[in-house]
Order: sequence, then structure tokens, then C-alpha cells
Amino acid sequence: MRKLNIAECRIATNAWKDSLSDYSAIKSMISPNQVFILNFDEISWLQSKNEYKEFCSDIGVYNNQVIMILCPLDKSGQKIVLEDYPYVILTVLDKDLQLFEKQQYTVVKTSVLSKELMQTNSNSDIAFPFANQPVMEQDKALTAIESWRSEGKNWFLVECNAPFNGSRIFERFYVPAEDLTFPQEGLNAIVCTFAMKYSDVYQRMLVSMIFISFYNNLGNDVTSNSFISNTYDWSRPCPPICEL
Repeated sequence: MRKLNIAECRIATNAWKDSLSDYSAIKSMISPNQVFILNFDEISWLQSKNEYKEFCSDIGVYNNQVIMILCPLDKSGQKIVLEDYPYVILTVLDKDLQLFEKQQYTVVKTSVLSKELMQTNSNSDIAFPFANQPVMEQDKALTAIESWRSEGKNWFLVECNAPFNGSRIFERFYVPAEDLTFPQEGLNAIVCTFAMKYSDVYQRMLVSMIFISFYNNLGNDVTSNSFISNTYDWSRPCPPICEL
């Protein structure tokens, strides 16, 4: 597990901020097909340290590579001060990325018997699937990831130059902590990919991150009742969403 001390983290995040108005620099460091990959040790570390409903992932530049620094938050949503923090490097995948989603539909039949025990009414309704975990619809995830791949460079080009000069480009993400909590054992890694979606509030495209989990036995166990999806919900980019 790679780590940086506090001073090194500050240097890395400042290096990212300094590059935000330089499109050529960003273009040389970020390709649309690159992702962050969290291994089991990094996931376990963050689970053991984080106390808030979200955790923070700072974006930095270290050894001329874009990195994501994992920062746990305390119960009030502030960064926990530690001697060092793990980080992961933006890299390319070495195998295909598989997204799984299980949709279950329930047919509810109702019948009414009169006082004379005669059937007076009968109908059936379909209960559509829902989840109480932070999963997202696979089609939406695919659209957002493909949007990043096709439009990410153009988005940076617009944001790096005047009149914005990089001021609206993300410096960190706030991620739901539940994205690290999964319904079954065998978790192997989490792939974090950039994605783009339109914000009705801000009236523009925002870059987010989608977390996709991988299990050692995923190919054999997607029918498990506990398994819903391996694609988890949006993270909040800061800026513009920086209320913490």
C-alpha cells in the first residue's frame, strides 16, 4: 500500500491545483480510459479509519502521475489528521470491466371474496425492483462513463481556458462510505472511473466518479439473493459541491 506523509500530500494536491489552467499538462497526465484501482488493503484501511457517511478522495500529482489520496473523515465530516495517507495512481485496466445488475420483479395478486364467498374482484400488479443500498442503474453508469471517454478532453479544454482558468475543475471528491460496504464476502478490488453527468442545479456537465466492485467469485454468485449490483453511486465533485 503506497502512502504519502502530510507534507507530501500537500505538495501533490498543490501540484494538481497548479495544473488546472494548463490544458496541455492535464492532457499529458489524463487519458479517458484510465482508472483508479483500490485493492483490498486500501479498502480495509479506509473502512477502519472513516467515521462519517462519506470519505474524501483528494486529487494530486506525484511523480508526474495523477493520484487519488484516500482521506477518512471524522464524525463531523472533517478530515482526520494522520501521519500519512494511502494513495492510488491513475492507470489503465489490464482486463475488461464487467458491470452486473440484477433486477427482480414481484407479481402481487389480490382477490376479493364477497360475504357469500363469491369472487367479486381479482387483479395483479407488478412491483418494480428497488434497492436500499447505494447502487445505480447500469445503463446510467454506462452512459456517464462513455460520456467521459468521448467528451472528457473537450470538457477540460473548456474549463482550463478563459474565462474559468481551471477554477471549476474538481480538486477532490466526497464519496458515500457505503460504496465500500458490500453485501457478500470475496471482495477483491474496486475500480474508480471518472464519469460525466448533467447537473440540473448547476446547469452544466459535472465530472463525478463511479465505483465498480470486483469479487473473487462474482462470475459464479451473481444469482445470490444478497447480490444486487457491483456498480455504486455517484461521488460529489468539489468544486462545485464543497459544503463540508
